[in-house]
Amino acid sequence: MRPKVFITREIPERGLSKIKEFFDVDLWTDEAPPPKSVIIERVKDVDALVPLLTDPIDAEVFDSAPKLRIVSQYAVGYDNIDLKEATKRGIYVTNTPGVLTETVADFAFALMLAVARRVVEADKYVREGKWKVGWHPLMMIGSDVYERTLGIIGMGRIGSAVARRAKGFGMKVLYYDAIRREDLEKELGVEYTDMDKLLEESDFVSLHVPLTPETYHLIGEEQLRKMKPTAFLINTSRGKVVDQKALYKALKEGWIAGAGLDVFEQEPIPPDDPLLQLNNVVLAPHAASASYETRSRMAEIVAENLIAFLNGKVPPTLVNKEVVNVRPPGFG
Repeated sequence: MRPKVFITREIPERGLSKIKEFFDVDLWTDEAPPPKSVIIERVKDVDALVPLLTDPIDAEVFDSAPKLRIVSQYAVGYDNIDLKEATKRGIYVTNTPGVLTETVADFAFALMLAVARRVVEADKYVREGKWKVGWHPLMMIGSDVYERTLGIIGMGRIGSAVARRAKGFGMKVLYYDAIRREDLEKELGVEYTDMDKLLEESDFVSLHVPLTPETYHLIGEEQLRKMKPTAFLINTSRGKVVDQKALYKALKEGWIAGAGLDVFEQEPIPPDDPLLQLNNVVLAPHAASASYETRSRMAEIVAENLIAFLNGKVPPTLVNKEVVNVRPPGFG
């Protein structure tokens, strides 16, 4: 009898077809995420689960899934999953790391350029018929990116990929991380510094940290007030890393020049959120990894983790490695 998997959203065919070769698939086809009550109902007889970041996978879900042995997350992050509870129950948790590094770094730079050079404002200006004069010295003046100072908070895979791109723009790169990366300092010429100096000296501050209790509201009013009034904040990490109310105040009152945001404290961002009324912020719908190749490769990694587990092997991107001591891989 083939094992059964519940997949909480349609994923690219390159991965889905591989899963269907080995599993009976129950697929949630709506674009919106399934309510938690639906997840609880649909996991009652499944052996495997493929969720997204928006799906809360906790003890309540595990209680409803006595056969569940593996959660193969379609994402790099996994803060939606109660990892400790999963490990205690012998449930393997995997993710899709590495594959989206370059794609997200591209998007961080796209946000940087878009907000600094007022690309979204300019597009709207043209579409709304406001462009009445062919050219004017003061029309749509923005800020240069070339040879400016970039501060990177979190010098992991994505942060270091952003730093590599910054060197092509002749930027000076400062970074702050819990772990100093002397190898990257030598390779890229980046400078390690404390958070205060980074905020005070950077023209652009780009966030690349996971969401943890320590990074929740890492950027709040105190930090925003330390930034230059000409500086820009870029966030492609997690929305709750930034105090969004403080950011609105900073943008509205001119503490900083602008922001480029791919993530928000509440997703989707509510239609009445005051950020939507500001011209000095570029907003994207959590789309930093949204390239055809990256999203397809993520689906393949999900499949590879499930198939490895099915064959009694430790999945290649296992997150809770200590679970191997609780239960061996496999559905037996």
